[in-house]
Amino acid sequence: MQQRDAARAARPARMGMQIPIGSDPHSVRQRIEAMEKVMERSFVVPGINRPIGLDAIIGLVPVAGDVIGAAMGAYIVWEARNLGLSKWKLWRMAGNIAVDTVLGAVPLAGDLFDFLFRSNSRNLRIVKRHLDKHHPASRVIDS
Repeated sequence: MQQRDAARAARPARMGMQIPIGSDPHSVRQRIEAMEKVMERSFVVPGINRPIGLDAIIGLVPVAGDVIGAAMGAYIVWEARNLGLSKWKLWRMAGNIAVDTVLGAVPLAGDLFDFLFRSNSRNLRIVKRHLDKHHPASRVIDS
């Protein structure tokens, strides 16, 4: 029984991603990066080789899709607040989500806007700059 539990614990997570549960800056950074990847760069559109994510896909559902996308984007802002980002940076991040939600709700043009405007990627850059300045040990070499 113990061997089976040890083997199960040693097994990598599905899809090669393990999401840490700690509250240290490195764990928070990994969670935010994972959420941004799911929301903005999960799939590649064949033919144009442009990555899209869940935000653009659920944005195709009128109104409800944009509200769900905003709620998922707000998770990144919540994690940033827990890291101690300034109110100005948090307002900028919330503004990115608000612009994405409001303009994404416009029929047809909003779907194109969701495809081009990546609020979660912008918010990730804000968080990365903060972490690189205030918590340099959490820095990761991007591949």
